[in-house]
Amino acid sequence: MAKKGASRWRLRFAALAILLALAGGAALWWHLRGWQPSRQQWPVQGIEVGAEDGTIDWTAMKTIGVDFAYVDASASVFARDANFTANLEGARAVGMQVGAVHEYDPCQPADKQAANFVTVVPRDSRLLPSAVSLDRLAENCPGKVTEAGVESELTTFLNQVETHTGKPVILKLSAQFQDRYRVASAVNRNLWLVRTRLEPDYAGRPWTLWTANGGLQTEATEKPLRWLAVQR
Repeated sequence: MAKKGASRWRLRFAALAILLALAGGAALWWHLRGWQPSRQQWPVQGIEVGAEDGTIDWTAMKTIGVDFAYVDASASVFARDANFTANLEGARAVGMQVGAVHEYDPCQPADKQAANFVTVVPRDSRLLPSAVSLDRLAENCPGKVTEAGVESELTTFLNQVETHTGKPVILKLSAQFQDRYRVASAVNRNLWLVRTRLEPDYAGRPWTLWTANGGLQTEATEKPLRWLAVQR
């Protein structure tokens, strides 16, 4: 009987521990869904948006404190964001600065990707420095792409885009891309890093832009926002 009683208590404690863990996870999720960086420490904050976010109410974005916007423009050699022009014009109409984002594909030729980008993004000195999203790896390319090949093609892409825009790009660098190719030390450009809630440090050098919450819930939109902060 004593053994049965002890066993029941162990089961109860185990169940209680599971419930507490679930409650803690739910509380953390609830906290993160509405978390934004401190305005005192990061006074300039913005968003990244694309067609996946639907139609944006830019007046509402301005009301909740969005200072600038990075707008998804193109990806790889053919993909183009259907809402790029509408988002660009909408953000400007409420007085925001705007930049364009290209999602880089290490499996595709740099010159064709650059041609895709410059077809979508106008040559306009008012635009913020364009951003290149570096997240896809070359492991699944149809042909073998070496680390040296990734760096060489990326450099070609950056040179062509910068010739078009007249400004150095910013590298939106994921942790997995940095871990695989060590771009932060090889390519001297400003960095945009990604990590929800915690300041990112995986690049090994200071960053300029931070995706601080990839799923911010606000009263201004039904869909979560990719919320950005600028390093002073």
